[in-house]
Amino acid sequence: MAIPEDAARANPPGPVAESLPEDAEIADVADVFGLLADPARLKLLIVLREQELCVRDLAARCHQGESAVSHHLRLLRAHRAVRVRREGRMAYYSLGDAHVRLLLDVALLHNHHAPPAAHPERSTTT
Repeated sequence: MAIPEDAARANPPGPVAESLPEDAEIADVADVFGLLADPARLKLLIVLREQELCVRDLAARCHQGESAVSHHLRLLRAHRAVRVRREGRMAYYSLGDAHVRLLLDVALLHNHHAPPAAHPERSTTT
């Protein structure tokens, strides 16, 4: 995304702007957070923190259909959030690496520290 010329003159790049990652990297990171923003995919990742599982077992643990789980896993694999290990005809999925686990752990920890008012859109009153 280009900065308008007037804005660039008024706000020349400084230390903060120089430390900002390239737009492509920002977009890649946004994609990762987009993957984590889907509750169904997030459930899969949280379950995979505990152990490696096949599609059938993941579907049962997360109360999702196998087809939906396969679709989510395909997206997660494309972004290297999960990896697959094949054993004969079976495919077993696990977290992609320690960074994925860290993202999940930090997000869950952060959520426990957020006050209930931080989520007004989830009002329980009817």
